[in-house]
Amino acid sequence: MKQLFPKLIFLFSFFLLIGCKKNETQDVTKSDNPKNSIEYASGLSIVKYEGYSVVKVINPWPNANKDFTYVLKENEAKVPDSLQKYTTIKVPLETVVVTSTTNIPFLEMLEVENKLVGFPHTDYVSSEKTRALIDKGSVKNIGQNEKLNIEQLIELSPDLIVTFGVDNNNPMLDNLKKSGLNVFIQGDWMEQSPLGKAEWIKLYGALFGKEDKAKELFDKIVLSYTQAQKLVSEQKATSTVLYGSMYEDVWYVAKGNSWVAQFMKDAQADYLWANLKGTGSEGLSFEKVLVKAKAANVWIATGSVKSLEELGKNNPHYTEFDAFKNKNVYTFESKLGATGGTVFYELSPSRPDLVLKDYIKIFHPDLLPSYEFTFASKLN
Repeated sequence: MKQLFPKLIFLFSFFLLIGCKKNETQDVTKSDNPKNSIEYASGLSIVKYEGYSVVKVINPWPNANKDFTYVLKENEAKVPDSLQKYTTIKVPLETVVVTSTTNIPFLEMLEVENKLVGFPHTDYVSSEKTRALIDKGSVKNIGQNEKLNIEQLIELSPDLIVTFGVDNNNPMLDNLKKSGLNVFIQGDWMEQSPLGKAEWIKLYGALFGKEDKAKELFDKIVLSYTQAQKLVSEQKATSTVLYGSMYEDVWYVAKGNSWVAQFMKDAQADYLWANLKGTGSEGLSFEKVLVKAKAANVWIATGSVKSLEELGKNNPHYTEFDAFKNKNVYTFESKLGATGGTVFYELSPSRPDLVLKDYIKIFHPDLLPSYEFTFASKLN
């Protein structure tokens, strides 16, 4: 991505050239009084200039040793020499490949889902609209995230592949770039703020020349979220909440600064691990969870279970929790698409307002008497 600096012998002439163009570069950038259009997302910055935008992706995976900068260039726009070292992407895109189901709603909200030409493991996609494109053959299955079909991607030749990394060793990303494919590394999955995740729609607005539409949609989500917060702001947190389920021999609880914990805080619930510092999850033994949460009156279980009977069969010890005995167990993961994809995983990052309303409906049902759950289901 980064160009090598010229050898020392050429440095003097290089700086002379920059000096000659200094005024021109300043005119391009200063005239617009540019500002970062991102308000909530911590890992994204978008600054729009005349004819191009500068996009920065910060901390795209845990303990990332580098950030990424991209220049989104419109048609014949002139980009300053100082930005030539960064990856340039011509916009608006005509074709795109994305590699996370969380990106699908953004495309559909901006009405550019027909620009999608490839996706890894298409069975994961739940949306009926995009599933219709897959079934028609307009969206190709390009393998798995860890092992994308590079030959097929070269044949598709998309304008851009939007993907992600999980650590500082990403051979698949390196292989994509070596193959001459245009790659954009995003980090929406690292956001812990509900509105921060949703604000990544602005990236897709910039990629498809729909910045105004993206802002309009996001502003409506912010309004809906803040109105829901206001509705519940005067309520006392009367629900003590157990979260998670056993995975093999470990119970993973959401830490206090995580995306999940933020929803419960905003919904005025007493989440039992709210004071556990950090993001992500913490692995605990069943015994520790039982001691702390046996008397919890609400249990938000993870997994796609459909009933209390099924949950009890998964682990007979679950019946020791009061929430189980009192039939007050919910899950957000039971609603599946036609080919088995989980609706919550796909849609919830882009619609945090609906997630929050689901939580409010669980903890303070009288405040939303006519509201129907979008994601949550109570286990019977």
